Amino acid sequence: MAEHDYKNSLPLTTPMLTKAHKESRVIWAKKHLNDNWKRTVFTDETSFQLFRNTIKHWHKGARPIRPMPKDRRKIMAWGGFCAKGKTSLFCFSNIMDANFYVGILEQHLPEIRGLLGGRWRFQQDNDPKHTSRIAKEFLQNNVPMVLDWPSNSPDLNPIENLWNIVKTNVERRKPGNFKELEQFMTEEWDNIPNSVLINLIDSMKHRCKLIIENNGDRIPY
Repeated sequence: MAEHDYKNSLPLTTPMLTKAHKESRVIWAKKHLNDNWKRTVFTDETSFQLFRNTIKHWHKGARPIRPMPKDRRKIMAWGGFCAKGKTSLFCFSNIMDANFYVGILEQHLPEIRGLLGGRWRFQQDNDPKHTSRIAKEFLQNNVPMVLDWPSNSPDLNPIENLWNIVKTNVERRKPGNFKELEQFMTEEWDNIPNSVLINLIDSMKHRCKLIIENNGDRIPY
């Protein structure tokens, strides 16, 4: 099949979208198509896995074997970015609940204010921790505006692309233990240049256009 340009690969996994999800995504994209995204802070949390194995390597002969421990534990991280820069990366290993989430925001809001002053929007997805009563109250009292966000829409959030860049850079450095993993996570997050952040922010209008053109279906971001 290769001679006919077929590739043998697993499909990429993505959250399923219902008709209601797609409709709400189109409504959201039309509403925000002409927004000025330069004063929006995009935030999210993700996990970094020790001994991640996603980078392909050229090789001759037999496929290389990389020994992996059975238990590949993870370190969680929270971060935010805008056109002016990034927050510091917050690394943690305990389970995040609403109170813990609010504590992270409390710690990092001064950094966001330092980047954008008093006029900005805060973006988060619809994770139950983010939409809990305690989180809503905190955001209402401490953030100028919270951006409404459609459900099941990681393809709309440019921080997902930023996470992928950081994870790939960390993996290339081959951390051998959790101390190195956290150190590399922080260093690679800090090393992302502002030009990358600006390009990601500038992609938002195109993302909105694609959502509308695709009738709310997934877009290739």
